[in-house]
Formats: sequence, C-alpha cells, structure tokens
Amino acid sequence: MATCPQGHASGADDYCDTCGAQMAGPPQAVSPQTVSPQVTHSVPQHGSPSQGQAAESCPVCQTPRAGQFCEVCGHDYSGNSAAVPLPATGARYEAVTGADRTYYEKVIAEGGPDAAAMAFPPYCPERSFALHGEQVRIGRRSRTRNASPEIDLAGPPEDPGVSHLHAVLLGQQDGSWLLVDPGSSNGTQLNGRPLAVNVPVRVGPGDRIHLGAWTVITIREGTP
Repeated sequence: MATCPQGHASGADDYCDTCGAQMAGPPQAVSPQTVSPQVTHSVPQHGSPSQGQAAESCPVCQTPRAGQFCEVCGHDYSGNSAAVPLPATGARYEAVTGADRTYYEKVIAEGGPDAAAMAFPPYCPERSFALHGEQVRIGRRSRTRNASPEIDLAGPPEDPGVSHLHAVLLGQQDGSWLLVDPGSSNGTQLNGRPLAVNVPVRVGPGDRIHLGAWTVITIREGTP
C-alpha cells in the first residue's frame, strides 16, 4: 500500500483514503549534470630540422645570396614588402658621373692584376641622373646577366673596374638617400673612405662616391 504525505496508509494511488491528501508522485529522475569534456590543446613542437638550411640562391640568375641585393643582377631579396612608396614629386637630388684622374692615379699606384691595362679616358663627359623612387642601382648593364642599373656606367667610355651591380642608393621617406655596396669586386669609397659591404651610409649634397678605376659620382641638390 502507498503512504500519503501525512503518513496514512492508502489503498489509492491518487488521493489518501484517510485524509484525502494528494499522494506524492513518483520520484523524478534527476538528470545527471552535464560535464563538458576537458579540451586539451596540444602545442605543436617545432623541432629543428635534421639537416641545415640550404644556401639561398637568387631567383633570377641563381647566384648564391651574399646580402640584401644580388651582386650579379641586383635582385632585392626583401621584395620591398615593408617599403613605403615615396612621394611622387620631382627629384630632389641628382647624381653626376665623371672621371677623376687623381683617383685613377691612386688606383694605379696601389697596383693590381689589371692595373697596367687600365687607361684613363681622354674624354669623359659628365652625365646626370635624377634620384627618385625606392632604389637607384649603380653599375654596368649586361644582357646575359639581366642587369640594367638606373645609373649605367657601361659608357662610352666604359670603366672596367665597375661591377655590373656595384652599389645601390636607397631612397628614404624623408627624401634623403643611403648608399650601400652589396659586395662589388673592387669596393666603393665615399669621400675617400671605403664602405663596408652591406652597411648603408647616408649621402647628401657635395658627397663624392668613387668606384672602379676612375669613376666619380657627385651628389648634388636639384634635378638634371
């Protein structure tokens, strides 16, 4: 027999035979608490490769990389991904190329395997190149090496001591310029001091850049 909430025995299941109180219903099943499964986040382990990374080559001419710029074709490995376009205004500076006999005599005096074959040009007119854009390459053009520098010193007269990519002028957001030698064969001098490879140096009006056997480039303010 069922028992009502007041403790009376009752033969009925809905209401108590003695006091008429409603009988308690069947106990409700308690649903177990839903427990969210614990999520374990695995952290990938970045192990070092078993073999060393292969030396990077230029995607244009396949020359092994030696710095930011390919020393053969001038490819810029940075891709200019972080470069900010310079204002599209007139050029503020110009680079004027010419021949410097004093520098030539110094080069010949220092000697070298090709010093005897280098002759100072009897006539070398000045040429002016406007500096604009993100970079201005200095060198000698070469179809076989896909080299076409903005300041082309292929002549005539041609300075045999100038590399196909000898130096690069890098434009800055404030309108100034930096000079870098990416690893030329005979080096570059700024105002008589040799440049370290791949170390940018600021240049401005009046600065003189010497390279090759007799070439001098003077930075001037203004446009050609």
